[in-house]
Order: sequence, then structure tokens, then C-alpha cells
Amino acid sequence: MEVPAGLSAGKESSALPAAAALPNESQPTPATPVQITVLKAQDLKTIKSNVSVTLVHAEFNGAILGDSSKTDVLPDGTANYNFMTSFECSPDGPNSLDDIAQNPVLLTVIEVLQRDQRQKEKTVPLGQAVVDLLPLLQGQCSFKVLAPLYAVPTSPLESLHPEAKGGLEVTVCTKEPLLSAAQLSNGNLLSVTLEAAYSVPEAFAATGPLQNYMACLQVPAAGEKEFPLLFKNGILKLAGEKEPLPRPKKWPLANIMAPGALSIPNSFIVGGPYEDEDGELNKREDREFRIQAESTKRIVWDMERRCYLDPAAIVIITVRLVSQSLALRFQGDEDKQIFFHGVAYVNMVPLLCPGVKQIRGAFRVFTYQDSEVFEKLSLTKEGSGTPGISTPLSRAVPSKTRKEDKEKITKDKDCSRRVRSRELYAQSFIMPVRALDSTRLREQCLSSQQYVEAGTFLVMEIKLDKALVPKRLREELTRRVKQMIPPRPPLPPRTAGAKKAVEDYHNHVTSIAVAILSEYHELFGKQLPDQGAIDHQTLEEQKRQLNFELNSSGKYFAFKEQLKYAVVKIVREKYLKTTAFETQEQFQSFLSELYVYLMDEMHIALNQVGRNLAASPAPLSRTTEEQLWLFAREAEVNKDYKLASLYHQQVKEPLFFPYWLDYGAFCLLLEETTKAQECFQQALSLDPHHIQSLLLCGIVAVMLEHYEEAEIFFEDACCLEPSSIVAWTLSGLFYELQNNNIQAEIAFREAKKLLQAQLAKERSIPEAAEGEEGKKHISAGCVRSPTPGPGECLPGNTGKTRRCPSTSKEGLPLPPPGFYTVLLGFLCPYQGLSPCSCFRNKKLTLGLMETCFLAAPSPVSGLSQPPCTIFMKAVEFLMKVNAVQFVHRALAHELLSLQGGPSCAYYLALAQTYLLKEDLSKCEECLCEAIRIDYMNPNVWAQKGHLCYLKRDFGEAKECYERTISFVEDAADMHFVYLRLGSIYLEEKEYGRAKQTYLLACKNSASCLTWLGVGIACYRLEEMVEAEDALSEANALSNTNAEVWGYLALICLQVSAQPATPAASLIEQGGLFYWHLFVSLKNM
Repeated sequence: MEVPAGLSAGKESSALPAAAALPNESQPTPATPVQITVLKAQDLKTIKSNVSVTLVHAEFNGAILGDSSKTDVLPDGTANYNFMTSFECSPDGPNSLDDIAQNPVLLTVIEVLQRDQRQKEKTVPLGQAVVDLLPLLQGQCSFKVLAPLYAVPTSPLESLHPEAKGGLEVTVCTKEPLLSAAQLSNGNLLSVTLEAAYSVPEAFAATGPLQNYMACLQVPAAGEKEFPLLFKNGILKLAGEKEPLPRPKKWPLANIMAPGALSIPNSFIVGGPYEDEDGELNKREDREFRIQAESTKRIVWDMERRCYLDPAAIVIITVRLVSQSLALRFQGDEDKQIFFHGVAYVNMVPLLCPGVKQIRGAFRVFTYQDSEVFEKLSLTKEGSGTPGISTPLSRAVPSKTRKEDKEKITKDKDCSRRVRSRELYAQSFIMPVRALDSTRLREQCLSSQQYVEAGTFLVMEIKLDKALVPKRLREELTRRVKQMIPPRPPLPPRTAGAKKAVEDYHNHVTSIAVAILSEYHELFGKQLPDQGAIDHQTLEEQKRQLNFELNSSGKYFAFKEQLKYAVVKIVREKYLKTTAFETQEQFQSFLSELYVYLMDEMHIALNQVGRNLAASPAPLSRTTEEQLWLFAREAEVNKDYKLASLYHQQVKEPLFFPYWLDYGAFCLLLEETTKAQECFQQALSLDPHHIQSLLLCGIVAVMLEHYEEAEIFFEDACCLEPSSIVAWTLSGLFYELQNNNIQAEIAFREAKKLLQAQLAKERSIPEAAEGEEGKKHISAGCVRSPTPGPGECLPGNTGKTRRCPSTSKEGLPLPPPGFYTVLLGFLCPYQGLSPCSCFRNKKLTLGLMETCFLAAPSPVSGLSQPPCTIFMKAVEFLMKVNAVQFVHRALAHELLSLQGGPSCAYYLALAQTYLLKEDLSKCEECLCEAIRIDYMNPNVWAQKGHLCYLKRDFGEAKECYERTISFVEDAADMHFVYLRLGSIYLEEKEYGRAKQTYLLACKNSASCLTWLGVGIACYRLEEMVEAEDALSEANALSNTNAEVWGYLALICLQVSAQPATPAASLIEQGGLFYWHLFVSLKNM
């Protein structure tokens, strides 16, 4: 971190020891006693089998709290001490809140060796345990723990990390909480873990005098004071195995005799992927260097230091973090004034991002230079001459001030180990290295460039108990989104509800009467007697037989159930009865009134039965929402936006949010941003938790420059579905647009983490299933794989297929001459298709699953396909909704993130954006690059075919489309490939090929245009029956297409003498006159 330039360097209050408390602006708080009670020890016999008498020695913060009385050890290894001691905690020291945070209570179990009376008793340390007092800073007044007891090694040959073999049962309590409610809610706990320094210079050697490697960090506090965190006792390790993961963090204690007691309970260094780290050296190209450095010479601390931040200190640190960094420097033994000097800077701004509580990463060590350090720490040149700041040269050259400081250090060795405030006020890490001869002082000071040459870097972690900027809760985000979405208008009152209920009742009565009449005709026939009347006795007999048949067959019960729903609707809508009756009399009265009304209405309905029998019921509409969406897409591709808008408005009538999203995407295509926003907001009002609606609302808000609303939408999307790669990627693109690079990096990192997990899961699928699939493809290679869904990637097919011998001038494989004719002949081997079996209300069965044919190679290139990235996943989503602005931003990131140049997918997506803007020249350039990279990609050839079709280069478009359908893998938009290829065949009078191509389109996704194409081809082939059936299918899907009516009129003139006037009038009403129709009529 850095010191602001406005700080006064002459304040002596900055000369605080490492355990000094952060200042508090409030009045001094009285000291609070903290009581420690050691109840008993367990399993002492496991440490030493013949132990008999022990006592407990307690220490805290370097001060001795006392010893317990001698206690005999029971046979089961238990010793009951009931030892009670205490110390006072005061903000002004000596035991401050920071001492509570970073120093544990050290308990040593000492064995008392029995001697005779003439000899003095001898004591030997048996084991040590530590008790963490952090719960006292988390609002607890008392807690009880079983502290692990680690054996003290009796010789250096014993293991340095023995397992815990016993335990001490300890209770800690205070009369009142150490923190008030305000301090607990507004304060925070900061913990800094220094793991290791890697790739240290060769000058660091394990031989020679024993060295003490240290580092120090200054934490900004309230006022003008600084709080230092000192890390001592770094261990220089030579090249060897990497540090294990996970490994425990260590206490900053020096008087530990049991190495195992140095480990902080339940606190570990877990590591993680380099790409997920903050800081530096987290790129893909740094991975090899990091792996190599972690197994070479290094300095290891694995030490955690903590401090309590009161509300005043949090305000100061939050303000300073905007431009603060951490500095690192190395020095040798303080008594010899010989040191190296290096600096490492840590960007602390991520801690200001909402919800961020931790940063961890590797940070390079650079050469210490005054100008650079003071510039990064926001210090002026004048500040460097103040007494409170120590520069490298001032520390290197002996001076009177230095001598006075050394005399002070000599008087108090403990304070000297904490490092003087003058050395720390520049807020630098101080890492003492080895002492050198004084004659080589300047040479070593100037040789600090060796850190840069060696690539030295430091790995550390900074963690807060609570985020400085709290993350918005899900409930708050949902509430904010609801506030931004206009409320839906209330449903209009149903004034015609009663009328509709009565009409439904009439319809049910009529339907039942017709059914009963049919039963009567089946029993007694339709012929009446000659006189036209039936006597009463015969009618009664027929009535009895009819009742018997209806009851015995169950039809009477079915009719009654059918009528029950209509009666319920009348009760609710006309009589407005929805609650139970209070008395039985009211119920009987209502039933009588209802019965009379129902009988009257039944007679009215029965009187209409004779009139309605002649009327045929209206046919049900065969057009579904999916078909309407397909028709709208066809109109979009043909640039008939008025017709496309009509279809979209029809398809969104069910008020389902997917159709509103489609209509909004269509509005974005027309650059009607405000209208698109209304559509997306309507979808979001129908389902407030729909992720795509939230993302699209955010995208449109960015286009309208409503950035605050956009942030809410993106944040809510990530909160509702944290596993969405697209949501995190779009959030990162938004934050980057706002120049919030830290938030953008966090979002991108989360998206990459999710993508890696997804790819790892996909790779874990057994390859045996793929092998079986490969066998199936070999045996049925003619079957084209289905088109991937809108949310799926198009993976490359890595299977090997036979290549055709013929090649083009560019060296690309081409099918042999006449291949497509043979292919289409195999697809539809029967030319005489029966119209009844193939067209009318039945799906086509062209024998695709039974027929095998030679296919072109699968879409595989010689170059390996690049892995899918988060940006291409975002591009895939954005292209579907026509959000071109975000597409270009995502493609820019894709271009920077890929190694080895842009990919085929990149050029293909870029070409699609140019095609939307009708920039055909740039689109052609991108497609040429895509073909160069992967010429076996069907999507590339399909897009090139569309480009040539729009340029009216139908010959080239035909070749591209034919190549596209020859692949085993389908392109994403095969429907339009079939449509345009079929139209080209019609123009070139290849009617047989056109028919088969349109039939393929009908099989995949039938529409009015596909059946129209089949009908035109059959008409030109003089297959009038099939042409009529195909055109009838087209007319059933859309009865407003004038061309369909025109060809139906031509067929009528061809096959019969029926007048064509009605069809011709319909063509005239449509406002379309086709010259080829008139030519056909003229030539007949």
C-alpha cells in the first residue's frame, strides 16, 4: 500500500511497535479482563508413557501469564489442572485488539521429574498447544476448545512436524464483549498471508552465517498512524519438490518449541489455478515459468498476520485503496546495514469491488528506485527528504541518525526485531537477506537488478472478514428490476363472461343432442312411417331401449361429465357463485332456480340443432407457434420486414416470453431499440427470473446509455444463475465499457473458470460411447447428423471419411460429376410419389434411414480446431439477438485471447455481422480467411453461398450450396440453403433437382415456401396431381400467398375445364401479377 502525499512524516506517533493498536477516535475504553482456564489435559501417556507429574505454563503476547500447580497424571493419561489466569485487553495496549487477532495463547505442558530431597527438581517441556482468541473479535464472550497438544522434540533428529498426540481442554471468557455492537457490525478483520518468494537470485545461499528472512507490510490506519505487519523467520529452501497443497498456515511466533504448534487450526493454503489468481504471472504463457520456479530455490514463510480494523480505519483504507499498492524490499542483518533492495507492488483496487473479500496472486520484484517508488506511492520528492521516510541511500550510508537508532535498537532487542517506523513509513515490504562484507556495500546495493534478471516474485494473500463494498443481495436486485420494469396493465374486465358461458352450454347441449341422435339412427334407422308419426307406445319403447344402450355403454355418464363443466361455468360467470352456501334452504332455492334456467336454455339450444346440422365445423388452424416463427425468419431473410413483423405479432399472442424475445431481436435487426426494450421488458415481466430476458434488457439499456439500469440487469443475471458463462462474459464486456477493468477482469475470470469446468466435464465422458458412435457412422455414413440447437456449439467431426478423387483448381476436394444427381436420386428413389401418402397431412418418408450413399468428407480441416472460448459463446448468443455492438466487443477480446491468430469461428462471426450491415466486400474477405483456415466447415460454405446469392452470382452460389449439403455435418441454417438452392435450380430449369431439394427442406422444416417450391417443380415436370397436393399443403400453411393461388389456377386450367376466375381474382386482390403465369396461360 502507499502513503498519501499529504501525510506528515515527522509524527513520532508513527513509531509504534508491530503489536500497536489501530487508533480510535472515540474516548479511551477501559481495559477488559480476558480469563483463560485450562481444565485438563488428555492422552498425555501417548506423548510419554512414564510421565507422572506435570504443570501448565501460559504465555500471551510475549508475557508470562503464570504456571499451574503440579498435578499428577492419572493412569488414563488425564491431568486435571483447573488452572485459571487472565490478562487485560485495552485498545491502548499493551494487549490490544490486534494482539488478540494475531497472537494465540501459548500453553506449554511441562513434566516435573521427581528427584530425591537433596537434588533440585528438574522440568522438561513435554508438549505445546495454542488457543486462537479470534472468536472474541467475532462477538463471542466465551468459548471452549480442545486445543491439540504437540510433542516437543527431545532431539533434532526427531520429526519436525509430529502429529498431535494429546489435547488441552481450555475455556476463554470475558465479562462483556470486547467489541461493541457498532464495532462488530462496522469493523473488519484483515489477514495477510505471505506464502513464499520464488525464483530468488543465485546470490542467496544456504551456506554461511544463519540469516533471518523478514518482510513487512504497512496497513493504513485512522489519522496519520500506520500499522506494520511483520513476517519473520523465512526459510531458504534449495531446489527440490514443490510445496505441498494444501498446507497449514503458521502463527507469527518465535518461541515455539513444538513445530506442530505453529500451524493455525483450520487455516490452510489451498493454492489454485494460476489463471484464477490476482496480480501478475497468471497468463497462460507464464504457467511453465511458475511451475519451474516453484521447484527451485525459494524462501518460504507460510505465515499469516491479522489485525482488527475499526470503523475509522476502514474509512481511511477504503479511500486510500483507490491508488495504493504494496512495496517490497530486502535487507540483511540490521546490525551490519547491508542489504539488497527490491520492490513489489500489489494492486489493492479489487478489494473495492462489490463482494470481493480476498486477493491472492504472484507479484514481481523490481529494482528499488526512489522516483518510481514514490510515484507509485503518491509521494512527492519533497517528502523523500523528511525525517520520517528512509530512502535506500540514506539507509546504505552510516549517519548520526543511524547510529542513534542503532543505540536504541541495542537497548531493546525486541523492539529492534519489529523494525523501526522510519524504515516502515514508506510502506514497503522489508525482507532481510544475508549480510555481506562492508567493502562490497555499494556493489551489492547497485546489484539489486538481479531480482529482475532472476524473475523473483512473491506469492501472498490478503483477506478481509467482510467485503469493504457489500454485494447487493438477490432480493434487492429483484426489487430494483421490478422498479425498472413498467407494471403490466391489469387484465380487462370480462364483461362477456356470462354470455360466453351460456354459449358454451348451448354448444355442449347441441353436441350431446347430435351424438344421441346418431345413437338413435343406429338403433332404429332414419326412415319414418308412412304417416310421418309414431304412436306413443312405440316412442316409449324406443326411449327405453335408447336409455338402456346409453347406460350400458357408458355414454350417458360421458355426456353428463361433458355437460358438467359448462354448468359450473354458468354458476360462476352468470350467478357469480364461488363460495359455499350458508344454509340448506339457500342451497335448495338456488338449485331450483338454476334447474329452471338450464332447462330453458337447453330447449333454446335443441331448437337450433336442426339448423346447425347442415353447417360443417370450421377446420382447426394447422399453424403452430414454431411454424409462425419459421415464417417470420423466412420473411427476414427475404427482407420482407413488414410480413416478418406480422408473423412475429401473431406468434407473440400467447404471451410466452420466448416469443417476446424473438420479436425484440427482430426489432434490434431493424435498429428499433426502444421497441426492442419494450419487448424484452414484457418478457421479463412474464418471468422475472429468466436469464436471457435480463441479459437482453441489459444490452438494450447499454444501447440507450442507461448504464445504471444495465448494471442492475447484468448483476441480477449473474446472481440468479452463477453458472451462466454468457452472463458473466456479458457482464465483463459491460464493465469494460464503463472502464471498470477490475470488475471486468473478475467477471471474465469467473466465466473462464466455469468454461474450464464444463470442458473438463465433457472430456470426462467415456470414449467408449464415441467408439460405438463411430461404428454406427461407418455403417450408416449417409445419415446426416441433426442440426445443433441454438444453444449448442458446433463441434468439428474428427472422424475419417473417404475423399472424392476430384479436386478443384484451388486443390479443394470436389465430388465427381453428376454426384448430386445420384445423391438426390438415392434420397428420393421413387419418382411417382403418391400424393395421398406423401403430401396430405402426412410426413414424408423418403427412405433416408435405409439408403446409403457416398458423402463428401466430414467438416474437418488439417488444422486443429481451437478450443471454445467464453467470448465465442457470448458471440453465439449475441448473434441470435442481433446485438452487433456487443458482438464486435466480444470478437475484439477473442482476437486478443487466441494464440496463433484468429480462428475460423472468429472470421465466420465477423462475416455474419458484415452481412447484416450489407457490407458484402468485407464479408467476402472474412469468408475467404475462414475458408483458408478450415475449408471443410459447412457453415462457412453456407455463408459464402448466401453472399454469392445476394450478389446474384447464382453459379458460384449453387456450387457453395451443393458443397454445403454434401457434408456429413449439417450447417446451422440448412433451411435457407435448401430454399435458395432450389430456387436456383428452378431458374436453371433443373426441375428434378429442385423438387428433391425442396422435399429435403419440407422434411426438415416445412413451410409455405418449401411446399410452393415442390409444387412449382412438379408443375414444370407436368406432375399435376403431386403439384396440386404440394400447393394445397402450402395453401394450408399460408392462404395469403398469391403465387400459390396462381399456380393452383394454372393446374385447374391444365387438368379440367373448371373456371380459374376465383383464383385469378385472389391473385388480383393480392396485388401480384406474375409474368410467367400469364406466359403459361398464353401458351396453353
